Amino acid sequence: MMNTKELRIVFMGTPEFAATSLRCLVAEGYNIVAVVTTPDKPAGRGQKIHESDVKIVAKELGLPLLQPEKLRDEAFLSALRALQPDLGIVIAFRMLPEVVWAMPKLGTFNLHASLLPEYRGAAPINWAIINGDTKTGVTTFLLNHEIDKGAIIGQREVDILPEDNIGTLYDRLMYVGAGLVLTTVEDLAAGNVTPVEQMHIDEATLRPAPKIFKEDGRIDWSRRAEDIHNLVRGLSPYPAAWSSIFKCGEECGSVKIFATHVEPREMNVAPGTVYTDGRAELRVAAADGWVYIDELQLAGKRRMTTRELLLGWRDASEVTFA
Repeated sequence: MMNTKELRIVFMGTPEFAATSLRCLVAEGYNIVAVVTTPDKPAGRGQKIHESDVKIVAKELGLPLLQPEKLRDEAFLSALRALQPDLGIVIAFRMLPEVVWAMPKLGTFNLHASLLPEYRGAAPINWAIINGDTKTGVTTFLLNHEIDKGAIIGQREVDILPEDNIGTLYDRLMYVGAGLVLTTVEDLAAGNVTPVEQMHIDEATLRPAPKIFKEDGRIDWSRRAEDIHNLVRGLSPYPAAWSSIFKCGEECGSVKIFATHVEPREMNVAPGTVYTDGRAELRVAAADGWVYIDELQLAGKRRMTTRELLLGWRDASEVTFA
C-alpha cells in the first residue's frame, strides 16, 4: 500500500470538465508532478491565442506544465520518464499512445461521463439527453488499446432531470466526476481495486456517443414532439438545435432553438407549420403534437425569449420551419 498523498501523479486534460477534477486533487493535497494539456491555439473571430481551461488552472496553482504537439515526441516522453510517475489521470483529452498510458507504475485511468459500456465516444452527455434517458453517470476505467473499453474501476449514477439540458447536466456530472476521481486514486493506492473488464458485450446493443456535428442538430419536424424537445435539451446552450426558415416556399434564414415544451395531440397540419399569436406564443407542428419554442435566436440576432422576439418579428405567422 502506497501513501496516497506521495503518489506522483501526471494529470492530462483540456476543458473545464477536467480542470474541476485537477482543482479538487490539488485542494485535497495530492502530488501533481505535471499537467499535460493541448498546445495554445488561435480561436474566435479575433484569432486570439486560447489557453485550455486545464492550463489556466495549472498556472493558477503553480503546477509544472507540458503542452506537446505530438504525444510520441521523444522530448515529451523523456520529460515524462524523468518525472517517474506512479499514476496517470486523463480526462477529456486526446487518445494516448501506449508508451504514455503504460508508463506510470499503477497505470493510467480515465474519467468518462457515462455509465460505461453505454455511450462510448466524444459526446456522452449530449446523447444521453437526446435519447430521452432519465439516468446517466460517470465511470473511471483503466486505459487500454481501445477507446473507452478499458477495465472499469468505479461508477456513480446521476439522475437526468426533466428540466436538464447539456449545460446543467454537464455541471452536475463534472462535480460528481471529481469526487469519483478522488475515490479512485485512494482505492488504487490502497490496492483496493478489482477492475472489471468490459467483456462479452454485444456491441450492437450499445448506444454510441459520437462527436456532434452541425447536421446532427438539424430538427426533423416530422419526428415526435418529445424527440424534438430532447434534441433541443441535449444541444442547449451549445451547439444548439436549429431549423431552416421558409417563406413562400423560399429559404429565408435559420433559427437556433434553446428551450421548448411540448403539447401532445393529434395533428392535422403539416410538420413544420408555425402558429403564433404575435405576442408570446410560437409553436411548431411535429408528428404527434406542438413544440412550443421558449428561447431562440434568429441568424444574426441575439438569443431571446419568444416574447422578446415577437415584439419585432411581425411576419412569424407567414413562415414554416424545415
